[in-house]
Amino acid sequence: MGFDRNLLPDPATFYEEAGLRLTGRGKWRTVACEFHGGGDSMRVNTASGAFVCMAGCGARGGDVLAYHMARTGAEFVEAARALGAWVDDGTKPAPSKPTPLSPRAALAVLAHESFVVAVAAGNVAHGVMLSDRDRGRVLQAASRINRLAEVFA
Repeated sequence: MGFDRNLLPDPATFYEEAGLRLTGRGKWRTVACEFHGGGDSMRVNTASGAFVCMAGCGARGGDVLAYHMARTGAEFVEAARALGAWVDDGTKPAPSKPTPLSPRAALAVLAHESFVVAVAAGNVAHGVMLSDRDRGRVLQAASRINRLAEVFA
């Protein structure tokens, strides 16, 4: 089993079939950004499929697979299958240790818990004493971060 980049759909056709109206000339075309609802703020590359929002919402990726994943929330294999770029060759995949969270969800938890720790560190740096409740929350955040490191390392 595996991913075959050559089987990804043609970028211009993919984006048009996704309901985006490509405007402009050249390989970089302008479209409306579906991620933040901005009009004509995203650019897509009709050769590679890369996309980037110029309005600063942070939407970006290197190909139509990345766009499909961002738009639908699908994981890599699921998105590759949906786009016809996943080849089943009859071999069984190597068994993997199941994780309690998807990598995408784990990154979201890591971002949130890191933010909690950073805010507490900033408060301490400015002389603000943490309450017992705040200290408990920082310890909980550190524990969650350590657990993610154990699971995904």
